[in-house]
Amino acid sequence: MVVDLLIQGSELLLLGMGIVFGFLTVLVFAVRGMSQLAARLDDTPPGQAVPEAIAVTDNRRLVAVIAVAVARYRASRAA
Repeated sequence: MVVDLLIQGSELLLLGMGIVFGFLTVLVFAVRGMSQLAARLDDTPPGQAVPEAIAVTDNRRLVAVIAVAVARYRASRAA
């Protein structure tokens, strides 16, 4: 009786681990395939990507407006 339960438990353990291993294997191949597909669809040649310059401007007014909006939101939530 106890031996049968141990055998059934071992079978269930191996079945579960096999299913998880199979799923993870399929997942790895799917991610690799998607990576290769994305590389194939990319128009930029390897090593040719040049980062674009970011425009640095003075956003003090925008920061002030956002700060006021956050303050009003917090005040309305606290009331």
